[in-house]
Order: sequence, then C-alpha cells, then structure tokens
Amino acid sequence: MNTTTVSTTISGADDENKKIRREKNLRRINKASGWLDALGFSWLTPLLRLSAGDNPAQQKRELKQVLLIPLLGIVLFLSAWAFFAPKVNTSLGAIPGPVQVWQQAGSLITDHWQERAKADAFYERQDKRNEKLVAQGKEDKVKHRSYTGKATYFDQIKTSLYTVGLGFLVATIIAVPLGIAMGLSKTVNGAFNPLIQIFKPVSPLAWLPIVTMIVSALYATPYDWMPKSLLVSAVTVTLCSLWPTLINTALGVASVDNDLINVGKVLQLPTWQKITKIVLPSALPLIFTGLRLSLGVGWMVLIAAEMLAQNPGLGKFVWDEFQNGSSNSLARIMVAVLTIGLIGFFLDRIMYALQRAATFSSNR
Repeated sequence: MNTTTVSTTISGADDENKKIRREKNLRRINKASGWLDALGFSWLTPLLRLSAGDNPAQQKRELKQVLLIPLLGIVLFLSAWAFFAPKVNTSLGAIPGPVQVWQQAGSLITDHWQERAKADAFYERQDKRNEKLVAQGKEDKVKHRSYTGKATYFDQIKTSLYTVGLGFLVATIIAVPLGIAMGLSKTVNGAFNPLIQIFKPVSPLAWLPIVTMIVSALYATPYDWMPKSLLVSAVTVTLCSLWPTLINTALGVASVDNDLINVGKVLQLPTWQKITKIVLPSALPLIFTGLRLSLGVGWMVLIAAEMLAQNPGLGKFVWDEFQNGSSNSLARIMVAVLTIGLIGFFLDRIMYALQRAATFSSNR
C-alpha cells in the first residue's frame, strides 16, 4: 500500500467519523427542539442545527422565520411607540416612550436593592443589640422583630405569583376531580352543567364584593402568612379560573375511546384504577389545555382583584401609581404592564413544558 492510498483511507475515515458525529449532534438537537419550543426558545434550534452543519440554506430560512421576523416586529413596535407616545398628552404629561420606561425599570430595581440594604442593616443592628443584651445577662429583653419597610416591586411580583399560584391550585383541586366525574357520569354532568353555564361568564368584579364579605365573616382573625386581602384575591382567582379546567377535563374524559372503557370493564378494574390507568392518560392533553387556559385567566383576573382588594401585588402597584399621579407614574405603570405580559408568557410556557412532560405528545 503506497502513501497516497494510506492518506486517502485516513481521510475517508475522518470524513466518516465527522458524519457520524454530526448525525449524533443532530439527533440530540432534534430531541431538544421540542423542549426549546415549549419553553419559548424555538429560535435556538436552527442556530444549533446551523452550527452542526445541517443544510445551512434551510436553517437560515428557518432562523429568519422564527427570529429575525419577530425581532423586526418588536423593533417596528418600539419605533412606533417612541414616535407616537410624545404626541399624546395626559393629565400626567406625555405618554412615556421606551427610553423612559426602561429608565423607570432600572429605578425600580435600584429601589429594590436599596430597600434590601436597609433591611440587612436593620437585622445587623438588631443582632448586635441582642448580643450585647445576652452578654450583659439580660436575655429576657432580647427581641426579634421583622423589618417593616415598604414592599419593593419584586416583593409585589412575588406576592402576585403566590396569590395566583394559590388560587390556581385550589381551582385545579376542585375542577379536575369534578370534571372527571362529569365526564364519566351523564347524571353528574347534567346536574352541574347548568351551573357552569350560569357562573362561567361572571366577571371577577362581580365576585369580589361577595368574596370580600364572606372572607371577612369567616376569617375574622387572619394569620400573618395569609392576610385577608391575599385570601380575597386568591378566592376570586379560584372562582374565575376553574371553569376552563373543569370544562376541558369533562370533555377529555367523555372523549375517551369506548373500547378502552370496555377493556377496563372486562378486566373488572376498580374505579380508581380505571381512572388512573385508562381515563387520565387519554384525557391529559385536554386537561392540560384547560389548565393552561385557567392559569391565563387567573393571571388576568388577579390584577383586577388586587386593585380592588388592595392585596400588595402588581395590581395594587398599578393602582397606587395611578393614584400617586407623579411624573413617573405612567412609565412605572407601563413597566408593570410589560411585566404582567412577560410573566403571563412564561407561566404559559411552563405549563406547556409540563404538558409535554406528562402527556404522550412529548414523545411524538
């Protein structure tokens, strides 16, 4: 075998190894693409495929479709916003543009860290004072107080997320079992369907006064970790967000193939096993669709509920800024609007990712 033949053989082996590595990388990328899409990062897939050498022309077209065009839409929106906003004057001044809103977002972040620094200094002084009292043998005078400074913007976001999570959890606990019962039994469905049709369209603004009075009557001595205003908001979220899950669960269960139900009867499966082994796996896609809709509805309802119940979350932040009437109020309200939209988007993406993980569609 001469030198030329050896070099050709080595080169061919290298090319084959590169091809195998590229195919392995593409398989990994294809496997991850579904999750990237579920989490809202579908634009990463063509970039990864492009870096792996997979059909550059096709991946560039895909990248243009999923990244460049959406970015162009955002740029056009920001340009129109920046152009038209100064031309609209209100009682609080001109509508703030993107630059002013960005500045106020930075200001809210700065306020948060300043408040955290004050809290740290407070606890440091308290610890030193208590250590001094212990050293003097005055343990009975040692006191531990919580910092009572103002809630920052991020504290209010945390409160809103906790409230909507609580309301959504209670709604899910109520809606999923009741939806399964409605899907399995025509009698149960006939009993509850008229009530659903009546109460489903009711606005949160109509529920809120009723919920406030009932909570005030039954929850006279609130716990520190569950303020009355937070409970009012959470219950309102529950009442308004349980319907999509309830309806979709009932529809999903009722749509289960009769052959599967008959198999359960032939095997004489107990009711609980029939539900967990046959009904739920088949109905999960529709159940998760209802859960995603319920979470979106709950997040929208929460803001109005917090405004009226004065629960210290994003809704109250918007209302306080509106009442404040300072020159920065409009910009801060717009920061809150964008925050609400982004959080709603990420909540939906998280639910979609959970749906892919829990249903058969994730393996398709």
